[in-house]
Amino acid sequence: MRYKESPEPPNPDCPTPPGWEDKVMHSAFRIGETLVMASDGHGGPTRFDGFSLSITARDDAEAKRVFDALADGGQLIAPLSPTFFASSFGMLADRFGVSWMVIALKA
Repeated sequence: MRYKESPEPPNPDCPTPPGWEDKVMHSAFRIGETLVMASDGHGGPTRFDGFSLSITARDDAEAKRVFDALADGGQLIAPLSPTFFASSFGMLADRFGVSWMVIALKA
């Protein structure tokens, strides 16, 4: 839902900033069985610094599928490979600059 699609008028104590009509107010999407909820930022420049999101895949095949999809148009940080703690683990920044860690734990 975009701000302009809200069924209620903006709260006068917390008005919608000018130019935000097409920004996302509420969004929900699934990654595997996980529901992720999001909205556009709180103004200012967009930066994705200082954090990484982690997604756990059920097996190596799913880890590769997720990793490849997130890496499309992005930047590889660490290739998907086995480690002492996971059968598959890799790190990347997606096309939007969001850092991700993808992992398939050892059985």
